[in-house]
Amino acid sequence: MVYTYTMATSAKAIRQSVSLPPPLAKRVKALAKSQKVSSNRILVELVETGLRSKEDERRKFFELADLLSKTTDTKEQHELKEQLARMTFGE
Repeated sequence: MVYTYTMATSAKAIRQSVSLPPPLAKRVKALAKSQKVSSNRILVELVETGLRSKEDERRKFFELADLLSKTTDTKEQHELKEQLARMTFGE
């Protein structure tokens, strides 16, 4: 399911205070200006994108873990373990 800004605000919005490092705040403002939207809207879109990304990453991890538990091929097991290790510990 894809959430858009309008879907996210269909329920009553909750006011949040967020402190951003100056370079990041500058990037947000520049992005908002280039898209002709508010900084708030950009922040909402960035948070939604980040949450979707984390959910996709989690789903992929469990798919790989499921494949690992079902496979009997040792080469595939090794490859799956490597992928899971990279996801867990980074490159």
